[in-house]
Amino acid sequence: EMLLCASCGATAENDDIKLRKCTACYLVRYCSVKCQKEHRPKHKKECRKRAAELRDELLFKQPESTHLGDCPICYLPLDPDDQFNNLQFC
Repeated sequence: EMLLCASCGATAENDDIKLRKCTACYLVRYCSVKCQKEHRPKHKKECRKRAAELRDELLFKQPESTHLGDCPICYLPLDPDDQFNNLQFC
């Protein structure tokens, strides 16, 4: 995959520069702040859309280690030995 500046097209390999990702969407790269500012009007709509998707993914991501016996609200482990209570509270 060839990395290039979204504004001016400079490549990291040929032009010996470090390209920095857009910190909101991580989809495009820029060689300078100047290029980022020049490209912003074209990139703004797609950037906001992708940034919202990333926030939603992070917000609604299920914990990796869910198993039976955990509270479905706070994911704290519930006492499996509590046989006398049908309702379990966290």
